[in-house]
Amino acid sequence: MSDPAGPHPRRRLALFIALAADALQIVLLPLLLPGVAVDDAIDLVVAIVMIKLLGWHVAFLPTFVAELVPGMNLLPTWTAAVWFVTRKRKLPPVVEPPSELPPPQLPG
Repeated sequence: MSDPAGPHPRRRLALFIALAADALQIVLLPLLLPGVAVDDAIDLVVAIVMIKLLGWHVAFLPTFVAELVPGMNLLPTWTAAVWFVTRKRKLPPVVEPPSELPPPQLPG
C-alpha cells in the first residue's frame, strides 16, 4: 500500500541524510583516508540520526560495522539500510509532550 500523501517526512529526511552521507564518503574518500576518524565520526552521527528518525532496526548494526571496514565506504550502505528499514515498516509514532497538564481529578 502506498500513502497517497507521499512518504512520511521522517523517511524522506532519513533517505536524504543517508544519500548525503554515502555521497560524501564516496566523493571525499581520497581526502578522508589520512583522517579516518572523520569518516568514522560521520558514520557514528548518521547511525544516531537514523535511530532517532526511524527507530532501532537490526539493519543499522551491520551497516555501521561495515562502514568501519576500510573500502566499504565505496558502497552506499546507509542508503541501502534506510531503504531496507523503510520499505514496509510503520514508523513509531512521535510522542509530543502535552502543552498543558489536565486539571487533577478529585475522587467523589
